[in-house]
Amino acid sequence: MTQQSLPLVDFDGREDSAQSEEHNVLEKLNNIGDTLNEFNSLPERSYYFGHHAQTSLSVLSDNPFFIPTLTYTKSEESKVVRILDTRLFPWVLLTTFVLNMDRTNLSNAVSDNLPEDLGFTTDTVNLGTAIYSVLFSLACLGGAVACKIVHPSRWIPLSMFCWGLVTMSHALIKDKGGYLTVRCMIAVTEGGVIPATLIYLGSFYRSTELATRLAWFWGVQTIASAVSGLMASGLLQLQGVSGLEGWKWLFLVDGIITVVVAILTWFYLPRNTTLTKGGIRGWKPWFDERQVRITVTRIVQDDPSKRLYEQRVHWADVKDTATDLGLWGHLIITAVGLTPTNPLNVYLPSVIKTFNFSVFAANALTAPPYILQCCTMVLCIWHSDRIRERGFHGAFGATWQLVGWILLRCLPSDTSKGVKYFAALLVACWPSTHPLNIAWMTENTGSIGKRTLVSGCVIFAANIYGVWGSQIYRATDAPDYHIGNIINIVFAAAAVCLWFIQKSYYRYRNAKNERIWARLSEAGRKRAEMAAEVEGNESVLFRFTT
Repeated sequence: MTQQSLPLVDFDGREDSAQSEEHNVLEKLNNIGDTLNEFNSLPERSYYFGHHAQTSLSVLSDNPFFIPTLTYTKSEESKVVRILDTRLFPWVLLTTFVLNMDRTNLSNAVSDNLPEDLGFTTDTVNLGTAIYSVLFSLACLGGAVACKIVHPSRWIPLSMFCWGLVTMSHALIKDKGGYLTVRCMIAVTEGGVIPATLIYLGSFYRSTELATRLAWFWGVQTIASAVSGLMASGLLQLQGVSGLEGWKWLFLVDGIITVVVAILTWFYLPRNTTLTKGGIRGWKPWFDERQVRITVTRIVQDDPSKRLYEQRVHWADVKDTATDLGLWGHLIITAVGLTPTNPLNVYLPSVIKTFNFSVFAANALTAPPYILQCCTMVLCIWHSDRIRERGFHGAFGATWQLVGWILLRCLPSDTSKGVKYFAALLVACWPSTHPLNIAWMTENTGSIGKRTLVSGCVIFAANIYGVWGSQIYRATDAPDYHIGNIINIVFAAAAVCLWFIQKSYYRYRNAKNERIWARLSEAGRKRAEMAAEVEGNESVLFRFTT
């Protein structure tokens, strides 16, 4: 059947200074329209791999389970989401629980004199943290792309198995060189799993459902930190058993748990909602045929670019990602806002120990702040989802952290250990804005390829700050870390400002798009609608969440 060519875009005839400012929008729509006309004129679209069609128009391919005319009730959709929340999501939470248990056990080991046992100071710990941050960040970028080739359901358990083995290898460390080598290996093996998980969850949940689940995702990580502290308070007492230090037993047990969970995860995570039968998932599919159509259709209706969710990354996606100012804003918020958490995460047990608690009590006392942080974070982001607002909620969380650091810095050295612990608890239980920032960034991103890249980029930013964050608490500044806490205050204050700037930027983009749309002729609006899926968040029809 012959396809009718789309008319060229033009504004409705009015001429003023705004028209010249917005001329680039008209030119872009014309160029994309030409490609659409070329694509529509081909006899077999599935065999067209032209320069632009392969990189941008592949999202127009049909998904056999996507039924545009499908109607379903709210209760039917709720039942589908409930199945995902009870069958899939808990296992995803288990994988991130194990990840953070392995990532936070270093702080417990440091409090048990790991540096002294290996013959170095906390400055070497800081060096190891900085190297870990760089390699982990680079692994995030590579992992985001690799998981689209291997698929997240395979990449996640494979990564887990590898870092489980490396975690156990901590028991073989004898000196500084061995310590730094193992920290490099753990960074490379752990790095790709979080962006892979973000991509994986995005194929099952709407954008309006993702923020709250990401809150639980990172909330469970804080619970893992709490459990790690409680485990450490017991495992560290194995000091001397079989000739091993207590902290080596901690790494051994954590590594064994990770390897077991990795093997089970390989046989549990489904590739998509059409392949939920078999393995340890059971011999009966999670969804019937109608429910499978609902799971796919509701996701595509929420985001049309997900019609071909498993498409791979192309160079056009790289270019779009690198030139997206909104993305850069989210990356800066991540790197700046999370910087104060680095010294806190690495040295919280050690800081609490300086309040005259024993090493075992100090590790146990790290549990309440992490549990409280899970509650505050989930509650804050749940409310953000409920009223569909991001910027002010992020600023609220950043302000909480700022107040906590100011209080911790201003306490005199002779303050009672109970008051000092309360100040440390207040800082540690702040409602982390990281999952909110990721959800905000994801829903304001366009194509699947671009979203794959930004998932890696934001986790890169969420770890690269360890390069400078690891240098905030220095041995010469111990035990009160006055200078370090002043630096933390500066970063926390900057984060508050950045949240307001990001919200203002998206408001500006929305106002600009509305102004351009109002000036387009009917022909121009038709072409803009046809090009919306290809353009993603560059379309004049796109409305950013603020």
